[in-house]
Amino acid sequence: MTSDIEARLKAMGLALPGAPAPVANYVPTCLVGGLLFVSGQISRTGDGKVLSGKLGAGVDLPAGREAARVCALNILAQAKAALGSLERIERIVKLTGFVNSAPTFCDQPQVVNGASDLLVELLGDKGRHTRSAVGVAALPVDAAVEIEAIIAVKAG
Repeated sequence: MTSDIEARLKAMGLALPGAPAPVANYVPTCLVGGLLFVSGQISRTGDGKVLSGKLGAGVDLPAGREAARVCALNILAQAKAALGSLERIERIVKLTGFVNSAPTFCDQPQVVNGASDLLVELLGDKGRHTRSAVGVAALPVDAAVEIEAIIAVKAG
């Protein structure tokens, strides 16, 4: 059964990818006391392509925003895998975005807006969240962006 959230995704021309499997010794999600913690999701598209490179050194702001949107879709895919339905999302509580950045690149918040804007467009007020956006020297597989999330969930 398709949820209202997934119907809105479809209306936006988007679809959830499969939930990516962990690539090291960690779990993709952990549900504790009504909060779902989602491990960092890199900018890997549903077909396996990694949106890669450094912002400010070959990757421009629009490409960085798109990479962040891909991370948000992966977060939602992990949430659906963990919860069974996106309708159990009560609120996105916090995102922490890591942006693969050249030393002089300072627009990390604008990059992570790609994820934030998608979540607010999709979930309305439930998508509004606290956030950090941090520049880093490198990310796994040279991904342009990695984002982790904390999501408040309704009892299932």
